[in-house]
Amino acid sequence: MKANYIADPQAWAEEFEFYVEVKVRFSETDMFGHLNNTVPFTYFEYARIEFLKHIGFSTKWSADEVTKITVVADLQCDYLKQVFFDETLRIYVKAARIGTTSIDIHYLAKNEHDEACFTGRGTIVQIDKQTGKAIPWDEKEILILHGK
Repeated sequence: MKANYIADPQAWAEEFEFYVEVKVRFSETDMFGHLNNTVPFTYFEYARIEFLKHIGFSTKWSADEVTKITVVADLQCDYLKQVFFDETLRIYVKAARIGTTSIDIHYLAKNEHDEACFTGRGTIVQIDKQTGKAIPWDEKEILILHGK
């Protein structure tokens, strides 16, 4: 792994606990049967939302009474190994750094042979639904994000 957000690949990979499984669908591949290079971003979204639900973070952003939402500020993917139709992947996700209004989230995709296929990172920011401005996490959210 050569991504600039990974200092020690083995230690970095060992920090992951949560993952979701995805099966590569035919529609997600190109004419050679390879996973299309845009699809990992969809997998990251699925894993991120399931991770947030798993830790107890509200994902009911479309409810009328909700005044704040999280949005993706940036997202990157680093491709390591080819992925093909019908493979099952585990998409690992973790909160790497929690800021005042944002979270840096890291991703690791492994195939059935426990080989890293792609990695990623991205920042999500909490914003006010009305103003679109970043707003800080409250005490309860910080505790949830730290797993407490």
